[in-house]
Amino acid sequence: MKTVIIAIAMFISVVAVSASGDRVEDEADIRKIVTAVKDGWNAGDGKAFAAPFAEDADYVIVNGMRIKGREIIASGHQNIFDTIYKNSQIAATILSVRFLRDDVAVAHIEWHLKYRAGNEARESKSMNSMVLTRQDGRWAVAAFHNTPIGSAPR
Repeated sequence: MKTVIIAIAMFISVVAVSASGDRVEDEADIRKIVTAVKDGWNAGDGKAFAAPFAEDADYVIVNGMRIKGREIIASGHQNIFDTIYKNSQIAATILSVRFLRDDVAVAHIEWHLKYRAGNEARESKSMNSMVLTRQDGRWAVAAFHNTPIGSAPR
């Protein structure tokens, strides 16, 4: 009986360490996705920006409008990269990555955008909730919700 208990304890330990190792790898993959989105923005490249998104991804932009699909996300962003956010730069701070299931995670990212409006340098911050899913061993952004960070109402 003692041998059985020891064997079960060892098995549980191995499974726990293995799952923990997978999470570390998965979180690293998710962090790479955030970096790829940021790099696509900073390159002014709509296709590169949208590449980490699922083909049918949902995207809520800062004004509350919802768009759907990687192609629309890419073309919409290319439009703003060519106009109002031309030569803009964005930085990302990942605040958290939380696994809801083995194949679903939520990441919260604070974005810091620097851009020009005419001759005036401007900055803004936004909070982003990113839902990611893993299919066929690959993580992709399934949903993205962007909310401006502003002053609290008085």
